[in-house]
Amino acid sequence: MKKCVLIALGTALLATAPAHAISAKYREQLERSGCTQVTELQGCDITKTKAENAKAMKEGAVKSEQPVAPAGSAGKATPEHPYAGQWVAKGTGGATVATIRINAKDQVWVNGKRVKAKRSDGALVFKDGFITYTIQGDRRLKGEDTWHDSDAGSSGPIQAE
Repeated sequence: MKKCVLIALGTALLATAPAHAISAKYREQLERSGCTQVTELQGCDITKTKAENAKAMKEGAVKSEQPVAPAGSAGKATPEHPYAGQWVAKGTGGATVATIRINAKDQVWVNGKRVKAKRSDGALVFKDGFITYTIQGDRRLKGEDTWHDSDAGSSGPIQAE
């Protein structure tokens, strides 16, 4: 009986505890700098003050890092930039697992979140959580652009849009 009461009490305490997405220190840095989490990804420097960031914006030092497809490629990969463009990771049954954007500098965004990518054996490899994505640089290879979820053990294809 005591065990059940303790488990119920513990569960109730955990359920009522507030969840904080960011730490107090990070929140203070964002407030001081005038940045948001989105503008920080676009180059806003949280170590600077609001005035310094406003000056940088005015001078054009902070530029959007949103991926831009190479000129004339219409969002498709080219021989010079084989990874550039919009990609979709599909699950079994055709459901979208993730939307991937890659610019000409091989910078990668998964579902709008910037992730680190590296080249490995002719492919661009990047992770988001437990999912590892692999996009081949040789566009002649078909069916080798894949994702794998190491937690769930599932995998599927990645297709260019």
